[in-house]
Amino acid sequence: MKNIGLIVLLVILVQGSMVSASSDSDSSGEILSLLKAQVEAWNRGDFEGFMAYYWESPDMTFQSGNQRLSGWDTLLKRYQTKYAGTQRGVLTFKDLETEILSEDIAYVLGRYHLEYPDAVREGLFTIIFKRFSQGWRIIHDHSSSGPTE
Repeated sequence: MKNIGLIVLLVILVQGSMVSASSDSDSSGEILSLLKAQVEAWNRGDFEGFMAYYWESPDMTFQSGNQRLSGWDTLLKRYQTKYAGTQRGVLTFKDLETEILSEDIAYVLGRYHLEYPDAVREGLFTIIFKRFSQGWRIIHDHSSSGPTE
């Protein structure tokens, strides 16, 4: 009898870990799809579309260099001002690594690449996602830039 109980417990544990791995894979796929949509929106010049995947809250944070911004509206204005017209460049993300920390929290490490007619700007980012009723949203973005090699 003890062996049957042990076997049942092992089956339940294995099934639970398989469901969790599948859920993590689904979440990673959703997040990577959002990042792809962001790149597409940026390259169309659609800053609102790019920002659609940020948490629309005054508590959303963005850090870059020596600057910390708070709020969705503040970040949208930064993008509209700093990257207007030809200053926008063509964006790509690469070297993406997703880590699902819980059912509702994840982060992504990656590299952004902005290509201009006469220059390239690259940097690293760490983005923290939280799952809300409307889906995964960026609650914090920390981007850094440096010289290209």
